[in-house]
Amino acid sequence: MSNHQSNGYELSGWDLSELLPDTQEATIAARVAALEADVQEFVARREQLNAEMEPAVLLDAMRQGEKIVEQIYTLGAYGSLWFSADTQSPDALTYRNRMQQTLTNLQNRILFFELWWKSLDDDEAAALLPNAEQYPDYRFYLQDIRRTKPYTLDEKSEQIINVKDANGMDSVITLYSMLTSRLEFTLEVDGESKTLTRDALMGYAYSPRPELRAATYQELYRVYEKEAPILAQIYANRVRDWHAEQVELRGYLSPIAVRNVANDIPDEAVDALLDVARRNAPLFQRYFKLKAGWLGVDKLRRYDIYAPLAESDETKEYGDAVQLVLDTFADFDPRVAEQAERVFAKNHIDSEVRKGKRGGAFCATVLPSQTPWVLMNYTGKVRDVSTLAHELGHAIHSMMADHHSIYTQHSTLPLAETASVFAEQLLTEQLLEAESDPLVRREILSSAINDAYATVMRQAYFVIFERDAHAAILDNKSPEDLYTLYMENLREQFGDSVEVGEEFRYEWISIPHIYNTPFYCYAYSFGQLLVLALYRRYQQEGDAFKPGYLRLLAHGGSARPEEILREVGIDMRDPAFWQGGFDVIRDMIDQLEAIEL
Repeated sequence: MSNHQSNGYELSGWDLSELLPDTQEATIAARVAALEADVQEFVARREQLNAEMEPAVLLDAMRQGEKIVEQIYTLGAYGSLWFSADTQSPDALTYRNRMQQTLTNLQNRILFFELWWKSLDDDEAAALLPNAEQYPDYRFYLQDIRRTKPYTLDEKSEQIINVKDANGMDSVITLYSMLTSRLEFTLEVDGESKTLTRDALMGYAYSPRPELRAATYQELYRVYEKEAPILAQIYANRVRDWHAEQVELRGYLSPIAVRNVANDIPDEAVDALLDVARRNAPLFQRYFKLKAGWLGVDKLRRYDIYAPLAESDETKEYGDAVQLVLDTFADFDPRVAEQAERVFAKNHIDSEVRKGKRGGAFCATVLPSQTPWVLMNYTGKVRDVSTLAHELGHAIHSMMADHHSIYTQHSTLPLAETASVFAEQLLTEQLLEAESDPLVRREILSSAINDAYATVMRQAYFVIFERDAHAAILDNKSPEDLYTLYMENLREQFGDSVEVGEEFRYEWISIPHIYNTPFYCYAYSFGQLLVLALYRRYQQEGDAFKPGYLRLLAHGGSARPEEILREVGIDMRDPAFWQGGFDVIRDMIDQLEAIEL
């Protein structure tokens, strides 16, 4: 694939110099020293904090704390972004580990503020809250901190947990990342044996050739099976540590309640989402049976669920892909396109494939004043264009909310997928509108349904598995039991519509989210179904829909998710709302079935 694009967009690494101009020891030491001085000054305020103080004193402390948090985010982000761009760099790892230690120690020293604020009774806190008109972000942030008051321990215990996590569980999770990032996979393609990264290997899961798709998955899990004893052991430790800290020490009601509280989503809403997802498993089973017919086979194998329907190995040059995405955004709203363009103008995107670079894709927002950074591995596949739209959607969400404080810019996880999935949906519509060939239209729709499966159903079932796996590990079940549990999970998900090979029992150990951030994955299901419901409205209301939608994004994390959604008329506890998202998917399957070739 050529690197020279006519429109000026080229595959590249990113520029992190806005975070840190260089990694000379003098530069790092000066930054750390400045931060240390600010922390010392903040700690000196400790004596002033009491329920009788003037509200202005609290405001001053908030401003100073904000400045410290910005410096901590900047130094920490540089480490994680540098390491993501090159997981094999000893310098990146050394810097990242050093910052984790340094920043953990500094965070421990300013922890007293949050703990003091949580220790006040409700009347005392209410009397000190900043004015809602002048300081809405500070006010909301302070109120939000108090949500976790019931699960907060004394200062010494919190400090001990921070230190133990930095040297303990966080390090174990880093080992998981290092072990899995170095894995190499061998695949024979057209008589040539290729050594591939996981991302490059999984590109072949979308191949039109059935034997290549089968070989891809078999190779993936052959390699993971060899690592399975270690990876399963890491997971068991993760689960026990999670339970010991969160349920036993902090008093959360269940392992998943920790994520629900962090997301500020009521347990009932998550239960409703997962229950409705389970009830709709037959919807995707119907799609897989239809797809088997289109592919001319009696039954799909698990290898085939992402198989393209058309014999198309179409690739898109990176520059063309960028232009298509920006044009799609501009058609929706010019401001949205301008914000996405900033990511390229600032050289904040790492798009090329390199050995040692972290797989997958993400968008990292560091400070409200900075354009977010986007990482992806662009291989020219049409689905990479969707990934580009998705990650730029995240960046747009952040920039829409960049008038907020660092405390409130980030939206809660389940709403964090709103702009990204909406961006993908816009791209799908753009592609459908420009296409009259029924074969290609079928491929576009099928690809959108594949994505809906991967984002809604697959992620919901990961979380259903996690609930079962946490219970099983605490019940002293073996890794063998977990593999069996996972196969049962797949059988419920696919019914009799898909044949699942035995090697898929190792799939769960290859999913980083269940290690890094337990129960994270329902945020994807939440986000996708929410967007499908919103998109239905956009189709009905047209331009009248846009102001409310952009306002939703501009909230960032400055209000509770339930309030943000209520503003656009959504009740997240209502199963009918979640069913609405599945109804859009059903319509897409009906539309697909009706295409006459």
